[in-house]
Amino acid sequence: MIYPKIPLAQSVIEICLAKGVTNIIISPGSRNAPLTIGFGSNPNFKCYSIADERCAAFFAMGMAQQLKKPTALVCTSGSALLNYYPAVAEAFYSQIPLIVISADRPPHKIDIGDGQTIRQENVYANHILYSANLTLEASAENDDKINNAINSALINKGPVHINVPFEEPLYDTVEELSVQPKVFDTVLENNFFNEEDLQHYIDIWNNAKKKLVLVGVNPPNTIDEAIIKQLAKDPSVVVMTETTSNLHDASFISNIDVFITPFTDKDFEAYRPEILVTFGGMVVSKRVKAWLRKYSPQEHWHIDELRAYDTYSALTKHFKVDPDTFLNSFLSNVQQVQSEYNAKAQQLKAFRKEKSEKYLSEIPFSDLKVFEKVLAALPNNIQLQISNSAGIRYAQLLDINSTIEVFCNRGTSGIDGSTSTAVGAALASGKETILISGDISFLYDSNALWNSYIPKDFKIIIVNNSGGGIFRILPGHQENSVFNTYFETSHSHTAAHLAKMFGFGYYTADNESSLEIALESFLERTGQPKILEIFTPTTENNKILKEFFKQLI
Repeated sequence: MIYPKIPLAQSVIEICLAKGVTNIIISPGSRNAPLTIGFGSNPNFKCYSIADERCAAFFAMGMAQQLKKPTALVCTSGSALLNYYPAVAEAFYSQIPLIVISADRPPHKIDIGDGQTIRQENVYANHILYSANLTLEASAENDDKINNAINSALINKGPVHINVPFEEPLYDTVEELSVQPKVFDTVLENNFFNEEDLQHYIDIWNNAKKKLVLVGVNPPNTIDEAIIKQLAKDPSVVVMTETTSNLHDASFISNIDVFITPFTDKDFEAYRPEILVTFGGMVVSKRVKAWLRKYSPQEHWHIDELRAYDTYSALTKHFKVDPDTFLNSFLSNVQQVQSEYNAKAQQLKAFRKEKSEKYLSEIPFSDLKVFEKVLAALPNNIQLQISNSAGIRYAQLLDINSTIEVFCNRGTSGIDGSTSTAVGAALASGKETILISGDISFLYDSNALWNSYIPKDFKIIIVNNSGGGIFRILPGHQENSVFNTYFETSHSHTAAHLAKMFGFGYYTADNESSLEIALESFLERTGQPKILEIFTPTTENNKILKEFFKQLI
């Protein structure tokens, strides 16, 4: 085996190996040559080459999302690591472990006019768990920094940055290691609690007749079925979930905006919870946030091992423990309280469902109709990735097969890396994966297809309404050249040539009958990645969606 001659590069590589960081995404460059040679020459690492750093970072994040352990990114100096920043921010807010390893010039080469040189130390300061700014020579101090960085990613579930300066020559190799870096174990903090700690909150729970459990982004299969059933049968509890919550029961309110959008002030007050319990990541629904901020609960408890955002300006308790552990202990000690809270919610849910189904049966071909048809046609037991903006919001309005695992980048809710994330996630999970994307999101991240790791059963559905259709739904829409050019970004592009260039099968549809025909062929597993592009009427989608909410009353 060959190793980079530079001892500092050896230290980084050996500590990564000792800590089980073995998935390495490398973007080509020269200053990172010692790292590239070391990782790429060692069969203990699985290395991937992705040229576009922004795509590489989201690809790595998609892998980490599925593997639930850190992936590492390796890049050259200069602007390369700035292109990682969107994914770093997403990983920070989505609590996904990511290790950025950037090569750098020596300190004396910074700010003297050298090429590919920027101020790299602490460049991610506002969105990073730990920055390890190494010195030129291998040392115990550098080993400590590398260990601390990787431990932070493992324990605190987020991105870290290891900045590694190298002096030339960069490509020299040796056959024996010249370092034996120090490695120290990850120390996990145990957030245990006993029943006495909970008694105060058990008493509050047992005296409340209106409890709302609201679940944000939540990984599949993380909450015991017994907990789901207990919450579902409690008459004083209403559970609201989202598409990305990956929790299912017939009694749960899974289409929050359908349920609450037609509310009057009287309705908002009637459903105001005494206790709000939240867990999971970010919540998509703006309407539920607005409701709970205006009609505040008396208590808001958030359950998470690491963080608790005061999203509703009412946070009273952060239980620092994973939700499954907490709920198993807590719910075994509470009593059912007689209440009409859940029964009334179930009646209203049934009413809204009837109104929704009636309206959907009557509407013409549009974004909403496409999502209704596509979501109903998806196979069982797949992984579904959804892009941000209009895509995830349409998905929130409709039911999705409970065997399907759903993911979306909701940390910062950007459109910039949805396709790259989906490719990385598909590769890591090994599951048949379908991405549903808007046209702007897809075009924005089209370099996601520029790599050699696209799984053969990976599929993309593009809903192409010729622009950023979400802006037609938002307040302030006006039909004029400024809006069409600078907000909606109107265009006439398709994915046809991209599909051909990257070896994807390509299908199209522009009405309901052609969509049904295309879906049948598109969903077949043929050993080739595929794109289905569905063209919808630009100017009708917002009208149909707005009327949908009016018809729910």
